[in-house]
Amino acid sequence: MQRNLTIAARVLAVAAIAFIASFALDSFGPGRPLPQAVVAFIVHLVPAYVLAGILILAWIWPMAGGVLFLVVSIVPFLLLDGNPLWVNALLGVPFALVGALFLLADWFGRRPDA
Repeated sequence: MQRNLTIAARVLAVAAIAFIASFALDSFGPGRPLPQAVVAFIVHLVPAYVLAGILILAWIWPMAGGVLFLVVSIVPFLLLDGNPLWVNALLGVPFALVGALFLLADWFGRRPDA
């Protein structure tokens, strides 16, 4: 059970991070010089870098990563209050699920009967 939860959390985390990273593609557009677009692309990927770092941490310490993913899941609701609720939910809920899966995997891994 713990292994399945861990794999599900990792796969969902990678998919959610890829979704967030896809927003960086709007850096490229007509009329924007390529060097400026590349710099903007790298800067727009900063959230994905941070999330990938949390995933690496969660890979090693599932409880710490699970807690951090739960914290990350509320960030859209706190910082992006101009967005409709469904947009913030689309950005935050996958990371809440990832955090819950990592915490459950850690809990099942600590149980003596597991």
